[in-house]
Amino acid sequence: MHPRTTTPDPAPHPARRPLPSALHRSAALLLALPLVLGGAAVAAGEAGPAAQSAPAAPLQRDAERLDHSPVAAVSEGGVLLSWRLLGDESMDTRFVVFRDGERITPEPITDSTNLLDPDGTAESSYRIAIEGGNASGTPSPGGNQGRNLVWASEEFTPWAEQFLDVPLQKPADFVAVDGSTQSYRANDTLTADLDGDGQLELVVKWDPTNSQDNSRPGHTGNVYLDAYELDGTQLWRIDLGVNIRAGAHYSQPQLYDFDSDGRAELMVKTADGTVDGAGTVIGDADADHRNAEGYILEGPEYLTAFDGETGAALDTIDYGVPRGTVSDWGDGYGNRVDRFLSATAYLDGEHPSAVFARGYYTRATLWAVDFDGEQLSERWLFDSDQPGNEGYAGQGNHNLSVADVDGDQRDEIVYGSATIDDDGTGLYSTGLGHGDAQHVSDFDPSRPGLEVFSVHEDMGATGDLGATFRDAATGEVFWSVPANKDTGRGAMADIDPRHEGAEGWNVGYDAEWDSPVGSLRSASGELISTEIPAANFTALWDGDLLSEIVDHEFDDGPRTGVPTVSKWEYENQQQVEIFRAEGTVSNNDTKGNPALQADLLGDWREELVFRTEDSTALRIYTTTDVTEHRLRTLMSDPQYRLSIAWQNVAYNQPPHTGYFLGEGMETPAAPSLRYTTPAPKAEPVRGHEGG
Repeated sequence: MHPRTTTPDPAPHPARRPLPSALHRSAALLLALPLVLGGAAVAAGEAGPAAQSAPAAPLQRDAERLDHSPVAAVSEGGVLLSWRLLGDESMDTRFVVFRDGERITPEPITDSTNLLDPDGTAESSYRIAIEGGNASGTPSPGGNQGRNLVWASEEFTPWAEQFLDVPLQKPADFVAVDGSTQSYRANDTLTADLDGDGQLELVVKWDPTNSQDNSRPGHTGNVYLDAYELDGTQLWRIDLGVNIRAGAHYSQPQLYDFDSDGRAELMVKTADGTVDGAGTVIGDADADHRNAEGYILEGPEYLTAFDGETGAALDTIDYGVPRGTVSDWGDGYGNRVDRFLSATAYLDGEHPSAVFARGYYTRATLWAVDFDGEQLSERWLFDSDQPGNEGYAGQGNHNLSVADVDGDQRDEIVYGSATIDDDGTGLYSTGLGHGDAQHVSDFDPSRPGLEVFSVHEDMGATGDLGATFRDAATGEVFWSVPANKDTGRGAMADIDPRHEGAEGWNVGYDAEWDSPVGSLRSASGELISTEIPAANFTALWDGDLLSEIVDHEFDDGPRTGVPTVSKWEYENQQQVEIFRAEGTVSNNDTKGNPALQADLLGDWREELVFRTEDSTALRIYTTTDVTEHRLRTLMSDPQYRLSIAWQNVAYNQPPHTGYFLGEGMETPAAPSLRYTTPAPKAEPVRGHEGG
């Protein structure tokens, strides 16, 4: 199949509210453009989005229907089992556990969704049931007090160790343009339900060993995208072809159920010679647009939607923001023109759209796209080159976040030091410029709304501020951290229960990426310590509500490291390793990223996915710590689910929930979701009626 040569006229998604044309916004933009005063954005002529009244009725977001996905692993005390509390289940749902056909929980489990079975072994077989369930498998109304039992899972057996290996089909080594032999390594990984079975699959990006940063010349190998079931069954492989360069800033796929049919689609930038999962070539199979230095600065650019189950191309259109004149993006050799990001957002509050971004050092563009099951269509286009948008140029990061920052139930794109509203207009720009890391959540539960913690690169733009903590809705900076050079690393999560809310920390002084010295502050801005944990990923790993530190022991030789999980000992101000993923390695050079971090299986705590040393498998690690806390699966939290979609673009960042998750947290409200497939009919537990 061949792509259309012109982008179709923008068309609204069925049942979606129409949005104003991107070409008729200048008046609104001039009114909405913030004034930058001392690094704090103040909207002209109004109190800001937070002051707007909420809609009368809650919107429901289309959502994939996941199953309880139980997991069990042999541990020191027996076998630890855990399972999901689903988004539509009551917080007091009563779970019952069976081992080898016999009930082993005399009383239902109501305070958590895990169980340590001291008598369990690697040969045990388990099954989870719900007391008081109805025919659809969901708890009965009225407090879950019914006496009937229905199965909530199929039978499952424990992992012999703390991990599950997902075998991969590693691409063959190849001879590069320069005559060298190169190989492949499993890199960034995405997850979604590809076949509608209620379980998550994985899509792996294969990175050739000669991949390049945009700033460096050189031909690269092809980029491959593979889909796998967790048992290692390969569903498909997409070859992006010679006209897509390999590197962290080029291919930014999105994996999500964009047409709300219960099965996810993959969207990614393609070009002449891309081969879909069914073997069909997109565009001109013989075209080679690479120049002598390996850059691709000419030739058509496309966006393709692929079927998540088969990998077949469903529709291809021209990429909405063409490269145009390369030097218009800030340099003439091909660095800044090809800086891409992507995300998924509920721009109308009900249906998912893909958002593809190009440029952030100077010109910044965001292109929102819908898919109706057959065709891709443009929803809106934001361009800092448009009149009234000049203040948004140069504000993007190497990453982005998606959240409903203004409380209107529709998502905004937090684009570094600026934020784009759900309708494609600018919400505000702080003028603080480019940075390498940002985090968005309700980090300070003492004040309404969400906050953004960001680190900054341009001391001229910030007035010598290395990090800022701001109101996500208005851009108002609550506190900041002084610096005199690029501050390249920062993180925020609750790691110290002595202070209300989360803590934010950034490297300082020498500002090296692995510096143990910097600034650790409370959500109120109080300086807690100049000793800091690794400013990298954070994860919910052990049994408490504090976050753990995910990093690696870096080796300069292979430019990778052994992944580690550590606890911040807040009283002694030191990082203490509690888990080491031997036999695996981290991704993305010094950044030390997991291939994926997500609530993939079991209860609300997160799994960590790393590639094995030889990239023949992805290794999924789960916790073996007991927890007394009960939360719905993080994948049912709208902001967290979208964090998983954008987690691995460019400079990877950890996911965050839309509510404060930490010590002293309140129980989050049930998410407002509309599942896109019906609940499976439940199977009664025969012979085990009663509590």
